[in-house]
Amino acid sequence: MATIGWIGLGHMGSRMTANLVKDGHTVLGFDLDPAAVDAAAAGGVQPAPSLAEAVREADAVVTMLPKGEHARAVYLGENGVLANAAPSTLLVDSSTIDIDSARTLHDTARERGFRFVDAPVSGGISGAAAGTLTFMLGGESDAVEAAATLIEPMSGNIIRTGAATSGQAAKICNNMMLLINLAGCAEGAVLAQRLGLDPQVFWNVAAVSSADSWALRTWYPVPGIVETSAANNGFDATFTADLANKDIGLALAAAESTETVLPAAQLVQAQLQELVDSGRGGKDCSLIISHIDPAIG
Repeated sequence: MATIGWIGLGHMGSRMTANLVKDGHTVLGFDLDPAAVDAAAAGGVQPAPSLAEAVREADAVVTMLPKGEHARAVYLGENGVLANAAPSTLLVDSSTIDIDSARTLHDTARERGFRFVDAPVSGGISGAAAGTLTFMLGGESDAVEAAATLIEPMSGNIIRTGAATSGQAAKICNNMMLLINLAGCAEGAVLAQRLGLDPQVFWNVAAVSSADSWALRTWYPVPGIVETSAANNGFDATFTADLANKDIGLALAAAESTETVLPAAQLVQAQLQELVDSGRGGKDCSLIISHIDPAIG
């Protein structure tokens, strides 16, 4: 069993680490939020007093952070991972970040003698809790294989996407498609109700028909239909509009750099940006339905 330094114990990290602990690993966790540390400790994580203490004796370090700027600071900062971990330590970043940041982390880690893997995940909080996340692994083959062994207790699928940053590329495209699907669910849900369809009956149709999607089965933005929907709890966040807006922004940045036109993504990003600008960025991203029915949210 390994000793794992874990940085970032939010909604995803606290649940992912619990599955590592259940598998027999020792997890030393650090987060700037004391409440997040306490929640992870309830799942068996051993709180570390600092980032340096979390990684200094670790066989592997896993990070789950909100943005590229946070990942850069955690890895490259004066008191960061590269300054405190042994070069033999396997580094796995499961954040969803921009391609440029991922490339910088790969390059700098390699220059300092570390193995580094970009390993973003899909499956949400429910997948993190159940240990059924899909991991997308990008990097050198030996590092990727080591990471695949490490993350097995947290995963339902492990997909080797290719060279450095390819995991992030796959995740960015995946999340863009998810959020476009979510917007479609919101539009269909409101139109169906206004046409007189019972919400449950319509969902029953869509879930076994060509409108089916992960967003429909997991985040359907109508209360009382899907158990895991934030709509059941006043749109308290399972995945915030802030983070969704960040993720679809990553796709649009990648589109600009590759001269790709993404009209649907642009529309959805504008709707998410409005949620953020109106002070609702901390609510769940499925509140995007309020653009179709302003009486909601």
